[in-house]
Amino acid sequence: MISMLYFVVESMGSFCSRQQPLNEVDSDENIQAAEIDRRIAQETKTEQHIHKLLLLGAGESGKSTIFKQIRLLFQTGFDEAELRSYTSVIHANVYQTIKILYDGAKELAENEPNSLKYVVRTDNKEIGEKLSEIGSRMDSPCLTKEIAKEIATLWNDTAIQETYSHGNILQVPDCAQYFMENLERFSEVNYIPTKEDVLHARVRTTGVVEIQFSPVGESRKSGEVYRLYDVGGQRNERRKWIHLFEGVTSVIFCAAISEYDQMLFEDDTKNRMMETKELFEWVLKQSCFEKSSFMLFLNKFDIFEKKVHRVPLNVCEWFKDYQPMGSGKQEVEHAYEFVKKKFEELYFQNSKPDCVDRAFKIYRTTALDQKLIKKTFKLVDETLRRRNLIEAGLL
Repeated sequence: MISMLYFVVESMGSFCSRQQPLNEVDSDENIQAAEIDRRIAQETKTEQHIHKLLLLGAGESGKSTIFKQIRLLFQTGFDEAELRSYTSVIHANVYQTIKILYDGAKELAENEPNSLKYVVRTDNKEIGEKLSEIGSRMDSPCLTKEIAKEIATLWNDTAIQETYSHGNILQVPDCAQYFMENLERFSEVNYIPTKEDVLHARVRTTGVVEIQFSPVGESRKSGEVYRLYDVGGQRNERRKWIHLFEGVTSVIFCAAISEYDQMLFEDDTKNRMMETKELFEWVLKQSCFEKSSFMLFLNKFDIFEKKVHRVPLNVCEWFKDYQPMGSGKQEVEHAYEFVKKKFEELYFQNSKPDCVDRAFKIYRTTALDQKLIKKTFKLVDETLRRRNLIEAGLL
């Protein structure tokens, strides 16, 4: 009996001694869980102080160029590896541009009344066919000195220059001339794209990309911290915006005001300015933006100020009541103010009565102008900080 009791006590003791390591494991797990909870709480608190900016606009509005400018201005920019990664993009852009021009010349030569001025010289046609084929490939070859020389020859053909002057109907990219002027540099064996090259490079945004920055420095103590989201502007990309709509501090809407005489890339029967108008109306009506500020960037002003002298603003249905008043800078300012007023009217017409007092600012922008973009974002920062103080009852 005594021996059996001894066995039971000993067994219990052994069991208790085996429990000790398990208790230590539980303790370690509790410490880890507490650390995870602390980090989550810290990250949640940090997130509460990050303002969400949503960069919206139709395709080709210049959103992605502005996004790249933010990286250059308020972050570390692009390192050498990233710059090198743009080499193939820029080479492909060059091939695609010359293809659009050559194919466009052939199309105009077949369909336009005064067709002879679009006929490429006989000795340049073989070059044109070769480059058009290269431009249609998924993977473009590296741009060599020999090919660059052929592209330059075709670019200088009077028929191609005439076609370029009708770029608005052919989807010729705004950066076409920049590419053609830098062919020799692009074709160098050890070519590394510059920051300016990267800004001109065209890569259609698909999905969503984001960046975190402060307009007054990297230190969070020196100013507000923003997280900027750039999304694809083409119609088939817009469904990807929806999940980003909640909790937006401000919508930055880009409108390319130079595109009043151009058609959509994805629908050549739809005027780009009319598409922008309809998209802006739609965004304004979204209930999730009722408390969001609106910053409207009237972009591509550099192209707009040159175009208004050549192409009447009233070719666009939305601007059909426009009346020119002069020439030179006076006419440019008059045209710009007319477009600005149209967007202002659109804003107030599509904002609910209880939303009209939300912050709404309009900025004249040129996405390629780094100094202007820096100044613009500092003004945006001031507007949003002032808005925060008002909402907190401090102003």
